[in-house]
Amino acid sequence: MVAVLLFACLACSAAELDLQGSRLVVSGMLDGSAIKTFTEHLGKGTVRTVVFEDSFGGTAEAAGAYADAIRASGVDTEIRGQCMAACAYAFLAGKAHRFGYGLQVNGVLLPVAARPTAAELAVRWRGEEAHKTLAEFTPIAAAAPIQATETRAAGTPRDSARDNWQPEHGVLFTASPTLFGRIYNAFYCDGTQGRDFSKCERLPDADPFKLGVLTP
Repeated sequence: MVAVLLFACLACSAAELDLQGSRLVVSGMLDGSAIKTFTEHLGKGTVRTVVFEDSFGGTAEAAGAYADAIRASGVDTEIRGQCMAACAYAFLAGKAHRFGYGLQVNGVLLPVAARPTAAELAVRWRGEEAHKTLAEFTPIAAAAPIQATETRAAGTPRDSARDNWQPEHGVLFTASPTLFGRIYNAFYCDGTQGRDFSKCERLPDADPFKLGVLTP
């Protein structure tokens, strides 16, 4: 089922916004370039659902800004297609957060520093816990430009901690349409699989609804 998720973006465009009645569709990388316009749309009070469509990452700072705006406005969020890394945390900020309907395969990949235990899975993405998890990455992302310069000057390897904020490293939840309804699966991707997500480790008993990743 995850074979269709092999595409990952190397040169994606910046975030694009498309207001469709009470739905605001966000696609592309969450790099912060559209956050002002995004916040203005939500501030008008006419948007009820933010739809993330094929957003393959972005920066931790942008993820935090989108999440704050979504949380403050109390709108719902929805995924249509793929929502990875930065997009995933913005998605979790919705009052209700769901996968969209249709024939497409939907997937959300949440970055993690290490393989979560069963106990961590049970609470990690519920309410404020999702915000705390994002905060683990924000200082790393903010310091990355300085550290990268120092690394190049010293000729030393990159700090592996910063590599955790990558689209291919995290817990991936997918929903695939079938004739009998949707099939939900969860996988841990440690990054060694590159962009071939079919090689990720399947996680048993990781229902996205029970874990709070999706709401009914």
